[in-house]
Amino acid sequence: MTITIRAERAGDEDVIHDLTQAAFAPMSYSSGTEAAIIRALRARGDLTLSLVAEDNHEIIGHVAFSPVTIDGHYDDWFGLGPISVRADRQKQGIGHALIREGIHKLKALGAKGCALVGDQAVYQGVGFVSDGRLTHEGVPDIYVQHLTLSGHAPHGVLTFSPAFAVKQ
Repeated sequence: MTITIRAERAGDEDVIHDLTQAAFAPMSYSSGTEAAIIRALRARGDLTLSLVAEDNHEIIGHVAFSPVTIDGHYDDWFGLGPISVRADRQKQGIGHALIREGIHKLKALGAKGCALVGDQAVYQGVGFVSDGRLTHEGVPDIYVQHLTLSGHAPHGVLTFSPAFAVKQ
């Protein structure tokens, strides 16, 4: 198994959409809008970084990164998500590899940090922390996590792109 991680290319959109829908469908926490969010991020110009994982030229994973604001201000911070890995390839480190490569690329872009809403057990392994510094409306603080890449960890209300408000 040789996994290659690369930037999304023209023509990948439908595969990413179908992969994301399938990966989130069985998840109890899914809003059912994750695939639509990626399309909306792309349409708004907010899909700063979109990476796919390939095995034998077949896309088996995807991660999106988009600008976020903290207390209403953009300061070179990005949100991670949605992230998906094909069901039969989950728990093999593919998601973590996508995140690590994305963080590496964000650093190269001069990003100060990355934030997300998700399970600590999943994201602690790649350096994210939940320390109560960031909040997100309607979400228990324990799920709001960040990874500081330069400078100080921010404090405030995390807001994702309006694309995250998309309906199915």
